[in-house]
Amino acid sequence: MTTASGLPAIRESVQWAVLDAPGGSPALIALAEAAVEHYALNYRKHPPAVLLEEVRGTRNLLSTATAAADRETEHALRRQVGWLSALLGNLAYHLDDRAGARTHLTLAGALGESTQEKALTAWASGALAMVATARRDWEHARKHAEYGLQHAPEGLRRAQLLGWALLPTLAATSRVAEADDAVAESDEIMRTADELPGRFGYDRAEHRLHVAEAYLTLERFDRAAGVARESIAAAPAETPGWVAATLVLALAEAREAPDQAATRALGVLDLVPPPRLRATARERLTRLGRLLDASAANSAAELAERLRTLPPPVRADGTAA
Repeated sequence: MTTASGLPAIRESVQWAVLDAPGGSPALIALAEAAVEHYALNYRKHPPAVLLEEVRGTRNLLSTATAAADRETEHALRRQVGWLSALLGNLAYHLDDRAGARTHLTLAGALGESTQEKALTAWASGALAMVATARRDWEHARKHAEYGLQHAPEGLRRAQLLGWALLPTLAATSRVAEADDAVAESDEIMRTADELPGRFGYDRAEHRLHVAEAYLTLERFDRAAGVARESIAAAPAETPGWVAATLVLALAEAREAPDQAATRALGVLDLVPPPRLRATARERLTRLGRLLDASAANSAAELAERLRTLPPPVRADGTAA
C-alpha cells in the first residue's frame, strides 16, 4: 500500500459511502471500522504528517454523516470518530505537537466513555499519560495511567497500560519498588498474552522498549542495554520501534562506550529518512548528542554535525518536510 495512491483511496472510499448514505448506513459503519483498522495497522508505513491529513479527512467525513444519522448509527459512528481522534492524538505527538495531542486524545477518551468503548478509554488515557510524561508532569501522568488501568480489560491491555503509561512515571519519580512491581506484573502477562498488531496493539518488542527506558531512567544502564537488545531483536528492522530501541541502547552505552553509541545512532540516520523520524526519536537523538558532547570520538563529532543539519519533520509553513 503506497502513501501516494493507496492511502488517499481509503478516505475516498469513505467519501463515496457518505455520498451514498448521507445519514449513515450499516455499510458506512463497516467501512469506518475498516478504515480505522487500516490506519492503525499501517501506521508505521507512512510519514506522520501525511497520515495525519488522511485520518483528519476521514474523521471529518464521518462527522458529517453522524450529524444526520439515527441514534444507533450515530452511536456506532461516534465510536469510530473516537478511534480516529486517538490516532490523530498519537500522530500529533509524533510530530511534536503536544497541545494538539492532548486535544485529540481528550476527545477520544470522552467518546470512549460516551460510547462505552472501554478499550478506547483505556488507550486514550494511556496516551495522555505519555504526553504528560513528555512534559514532565508526573502528577497528571500517573492520574491518566491509573484511570486507564481502571478501564483496561484484563490481559494484554492491562500490560500495555502498566508498561507504556504507568511505568515511565514511576521510574521518573524514583518509585523503584513500584516500578519493579509494574515490570514484574506486566512481564508475567506478556509471557502468555497474544500480541495485538498495529498502533492500538501491543507486543513484546514494544513492551521491552518501555522496560528498557524505565531502566535507563533509573540509571540501571546494563539492564537497560540488555532489554533494549531484546526489543531490537523482536522489532522489524528500520521500523519506528526498531529505531526507538536502537537509540535507547545507544543512550545506555553512551557513558562507557561513546564511540559505539554514536556509531549506532549514525546507522539509524543512514537508514531512516528524516520525514520518518518521529519526534520521540529526535528527542532521543538530542539527548544522546548532549551526552556525547564532550567525547573526543570522531563518530561523536559526525553525529553532532548530522543532528545540527537534520531537517525538521514539518516546515515553518506547516507543510511536511
